[in-house]
Amino acid sequence: MPHIHLLSPRLANQIAAGEVVERPASVVKELVENALDAGARRVDVEIEQGGAKLIRVRDDGSGIEEDDLPLALSRHATSKITSLDDLEAVASLGFRGEALASISSVSRLTLTSRAENQEAASRVEVEGREMDARISPAAHPVGTTVEVRDLFFNTPARRKFLRTEKTEFNHVDECIRRQALSRFDTGFTLRHNQRVVQSLRPAESALDRERRIGALCGQQFIDNAVVIDAEATGLRLWGWVALPTFSRSQSDLQYFFVNGRVIRDKLVAHAVRQAYRDVLYNNRHPAFVLYLEVDPATVDVNVHPTKHEVRFRDGRLVHDFIFRTLHRALADVRPDDHFRGAVAQSVGREAAAQPTGMESAGAPNAQQGWSYPPRESASQASPAPSGFGGERPPMPRQEWRASDQMAFYQSLNAGGGVEAESSAGSAGLAQVQATPPADSEEEPPLGYAIAQLHGIYILAQSRAGLIVVDMHAAHERITYERMKRALAEQDLKSQPLLVPVSMAVSQKEAALTETHGEGLQQLGLQIERIGPETLAVRQVPALLRGADAEQLVRDVLADLIEHGQSDRVEAVTHELLGTMACHGSVRANRQLTIPEMNSLLRDMEATERSGQCNHGRPTWTLVTLGELDKLFLRGR
Repeated sequence: MPHIHLLSPRLANQIAAGEVVERPASVVKELVENALDAGARRVDVEIEQGGAKLIRVRDDGSGIEEDDLPLALSRHATSKITSLDDLEAVASLGFRGEALASISSVSRLTLTSRAENQEAASRVEVEGREMDARISPAAHPVGTTVEVRDLFFNTPARRKFLRTEKTEFNHVDECIRRQALSRFDTGFTLRHNQRVVQSLRPAESALDRERRIGALCGQQFIDNAVVIDAEATGLRLWGWVALPTFSRSQSDLQYFFVNGRVIRDKLVAHAVRQAYRDVLYNNRHPAFVLYLEVDPATVDVNVHPTKHEVRFRDGRLVHDFIFRTLHRALADVRPDDHFRGAVAQSVGREAAAQPTGMESAGAPNAQQGWSYPPRESASQASPAPSGFGGERPPMPRQEWRASDQMAFYQSLNAGGGVEAESSAGSAGLAQVQATPPADSEEEPPLGYAIAQLHGIYILAQSRAGLIVVDMHAAHERITYERMKRALAEQDLKSQPLLVPVSMAVSQKEAALTETHGEGLQQLGLQIERIGPETLAVRQVPALLRGADAEQLVRDVLADLIEHGQSDRVEAVTHELLGTMACHGSVRANRQLTIPEMNSLLRDMEATERSGQCNHGRPTWTLVTLGELDKLFLRGR
């Protein structure tokens, strides 16, 4: 066996570089984070050949003193922490002191800096091989510039793994996008091959922040987003979440920041996915830009070399807080929130299509008498538990007794539809105005019904244009939400199994049933450990008596192992309720009267998540006057 020996500084740094410096974007991330930690209000990034030839990052931060320049390029040299107490409550983006040493070991690095208390700047140069630092005087304003040339020039194997110039630059662009989203108070400029790609001024006001979000994430996102801002138990969550109708085919528009640090975390992803569970269609993904502020002492950022992962001291508290906040924000979305996105997109399309100085006759504009109030945040939108306060007046609550459920389903299946609800035990649907009001009267968001199309769609008129409603999908959501409320009011009842289900599990899973016994009981599950690796399922939720009890328990245990909690029973229960609501809702070819159609519209406006059915399909859409005018070439 070879003798044990110390690695050379060069080889040790190159090994560390393999963890920290994966590609040019990794270099940009580390250098920009150093600039932000130095208090920079302006960060300029210049790239050539995707970063393989040159990466230059300039900032106007506090700078580095001349005596500290050689030390700044040494491993484990940092000004950000000094003791274990600092490590346990890291407030800066960087703290390990490895980035500059790792970057300089695989490139030709030049660092020029001037501190505020110095009259002149200094420059230090290092090449990857011997890493001998050469210091010389230089001209530079207060701040720092780092130039990284010929990345991986001394590690050809790593250089071969670089992708095309376009691919590498796309990664750099995404890196700057994340940093710009994390720090609104800092301006950013990105140049590639002498061409300006991004130029962002500091965004201090709320309007400037929305403009930055629109520039980085697309104006459609900001037009279809709901602002949230909630605080509870020492946590604050704020940002923008897109309406379910603005879902994506992939998770490419999801940004989550913890104390200004962008992260990818399974706990956070699960909480978001759970909040969007019954409003997204098939395998679509939500879009969001969210910021979580917590006490630095309650989150461990020293988990992964790239610092993309964190560990929360109380993960369950954080998970529940994120879920409840997003769940309430999505539940409070009403048709007028959807209108903003639909109208903004329509007006944008019309403006792009029209010649300067011309307007289509009838196209919506500031003089046509309809507009929508500014978007509210989730904390302003509705009543909520402590820490989630709001101002929106409560929607009319229609009581629905659980004992009348079967009669309600039977009346609907028999053709009673909306009209039969009052005789089926629900509060009934209010008879509302059947004709549009005068211009002076306030108009509800979904307008007033004027006709029914093929027994499938309700056509409603509003000042914005024509609203088309899928009456089955809309009534399905209304029925589903009422059933969920009724179930919550009467709690989840258990039903003993005639023959207990015996199942073989691991010792870890068997132990979980003992430590989480009370929680499993609340889910309607009674599970007894009858051996070291054997369980007996004796009771299941009454609503799920026909489900596969063994598979249900295995899924619940898997959730407990992964997340420390499980919503599997609730998910399966809601899935069953969704199926019952689907079969119990008004069917196609059911002829409705104008009052019945208007009753359905008013119920949609008062029902949570009424923009989507139980399967995530939209329940209504808007065709604006401008779009109708375009079809008939009006104003041309």
